[in-house]
Order: sequence, then structure tokens, then C-alpha cells
Amino acid sequence: MKSLYMVSGSLAETQSLGEKIGRNLCLKIVIGLSGELGSGKTSFVQGLAKGLDIPDKYYVTSPTYSLIHEYPGRIPLFHIDLYRIRLRDEIEGTGLYEILDRFGIFAIEWPDFVINDLNVDSLSIHFEIIDDDKRKITITAHGERAAELIKKL
Repeated sequence: MKSLYMVSGSLAETQSLGEKIGRNLCLKIVIGLSGELGSGKTSFVQGLAKGLDIPDKYYVTSPTYSLIHEYPGRIPLFHIDLYRIRLRDEIEGTGLYEILDRFGIFAIEWPDFVINDLNVDSLSIHFEIIDDDKRKITITAHGERAAELIKKL
């Protein structure tokens, strides 16, 4: 496992990190996003969408109540939020595993119930609130392609 640590000083910097990662993606990958509410997960995904050339007419919001939002871009982006899932068995009824069989980029907020079940390269990104604007961001690669992505950052 290869890890990278950084501090984002603003919302724009967090979005810029997401955009930079999105620009470097060309193959299927799962990105697990963890951190407390308001730590920057959805802001990161907004930048990721920009890096995947998702048209501006699609505004990226947290899919807390719908669980999954799909956005068309250079590579399809699936933004998944499992915050409301309390038991592993609840995931079966969401169709998540069927969606994960598709080609795309899968940004999963609150991924604890599924991340270890997946047999694909993945990034784990943890957001920690330092103060109102600053976030400590830890990116960990799981797999060779994910490690190569971290090297590009």
C-alpha cells in the first residue's frame, strides 16, 4: 500500500485535487471516501466530475437519500453514498453490486460495508477536519494501478 498525505486549505483546493485525480483516470477504479459529515467528500467528487469532463449542466450533489447518482462523462461517474445504510444486508436491495460490475469511476462515501468485498484497484481517501477551511487528506492506494495514480499526484 502506498499513501500520500496533504493538507487542503480550502474548498477550491479539495475540488482541485478531485479534478487532478479525475484527469488521470482512464480505467475502472473505486474510490472510497471517508470522514465526518462536512469534511469535503462531496466537494472532492465535484472536482472529480470536472476532471472526468462531466458537463457543467450536471451539478454534483450528495446522493444521501437516493444512494446513487450517475453522471455521463469521458468515463461514467457513479457517486454513491452509503451513509443511511446501517446493515450490510441492506446493500443487496440497492443494486449496488450490479452497478459495480459496470465500467466507470465509483466514488463511494461511507464505504465501510463494501470496500473489502470489492476485488478491484481502489483508492481510500480520508478527510479530516482541521478547522473551518483546512482538511488533512490521506490517500491510500490498493493495487498497482492505484499506486501508479498516486505517483502522478
